Amino acid sequence: MDIWSQKKRSEVMKKIKGKDTKPEKILRSALFRKGFRFRIHRKDLPGKPDIVFPKYKTAVFVNGCFWHYHEDCREGRIPSTNTEFWKNKLSKNIERDKRNINSLEELGWNVIVVWECDIEKNLNQIISQLSTNLNNHQS
Repeated sequence: MDIWSQKKRSEVMKKIKGKDTKPEKILRSALFRKGFRFRIHRKDLPGKPDIVFPKYKTAVFVNGCFWHYHEDCREGRIPSTNTEFWKNKLSKNIERDKRNINSLEELGWNVIVVWECDIEKNLNQIISQLSTNLNNHQS
């Protein structure tokens, strides 16, 4: 059972941002400090990737573990209330993510997905891997 009323839950859910989230800002800040320059939320690319490196033709999606159903994470789970709604919602998100990634790859883009929990735990390792990946994909 939910701890809040339906009205309160609705207010809380409306405040959840789809872009410029805390994990995105942390990753962008770390990348910028390392000297990388990028664009954010390019509307002309499928899925409006969170971070775009045009020079390297690489798009990065920073996925929230709950909203993109990160199966290897404790946050990536179906809530125990309104289960059918959430299964449907999260499966649609997963399908949309797959379509966007496939579309970008068909356009010749390298796509990297970074999970919210990994940013919290392994930021330096992520920056190192991204750096290596970008240097391997110079246009």
